[in-house]
Amino acid sequence: MKSQLVLINIAIIVIMFAGCTSPGGHEATAGQPDAGSLYVYSGAGLKAPMLEIGKVFQNMTGTRVEFNFQGSGALISQMELSRKGDVFIPGGTPDYNIARTKNLVGEPLYVAYHIPVIAMKKGNPKNITSMNDLARSGLRIALGDANATAIGKSTVKLLARQGITEAVEKNVVVRGATNQELVTAVVMGTADATITTLDIIKPDTMDFIPIPVEDNHILIIPIGITTFTDQEALARTFVDFAASDEGKAIFVRHGFPSYPDPAYAGVTP
Repeated sequence: MKSQLVLINIAIIVIMFAGCTSPGGHEATAGQPDAGSLYVYSGAGLKAPMLEIGKVFQNMTGTRVEFNFQGSGALISQMELSRKGDVFIPGGTPDYNIARTKNLVGEPLYVAYHIPVIAMKKGNPKNITSMNDLARSGLRIALGDANATAIGKSTVKLLARQGITEAVEKNVVVRGATNQELVTAVVMGTADATITTLDIIKPDTMDFIPIPVEDNHILIIPIGITTFTDQEALARTFVDFAASDEGKAIFVRHGFPSYPDPAYAGVTP
């Protein structure tokens, strides 16, 4: 039923903008009216699914979707300063909640899960088997910046839960502002291991070890419209599409479990 309502809303938008051109003079392709554009602030780790969602949404509505892909901390700062843009989708609810306390975004919908894992170079040359191994003397560890990225915030809680924060911090040689920086450090040999998310693992260059659900700090990915958007109805339609069955299926294709999932029933926003 929800998916049908989303498609009805999209159809209404297509009808409303049929025959129109955008303020910038962008010409619509045949059969695809130009319905202007949306500006979406997106966590860098969500780039692959969000680009696909943007393309599908444009094909359905004629609305161009422009993205700003960065660490969530940087995105929040930009929203706060510019108060421009329409949609915010960070890597997890902690960053979304920060934006809400600043009155930058409204009530969210939930799309998928970000699952932290321990990642290392292909073949696991350092024989890492658990979280506690990250505290071994001599290892080089890459960790996400807790002030810049959702995985950084999760990592802080993961290490504290295991009581190994101080020991692991002594091994940190890279502090990344995005998931991709962490993966690059491991693949290039700058670091021996990292805590990143399952969706970003490339099996041809990396191995990973899952973290038991009961020990993990799994993130739920929220999406919502900004409080300062000047095209609320269109932004809401995009958010509804991203959180629809069709939108969630795109996330699944890119390695993100869809929300909700019984396997993570204990994980709440």
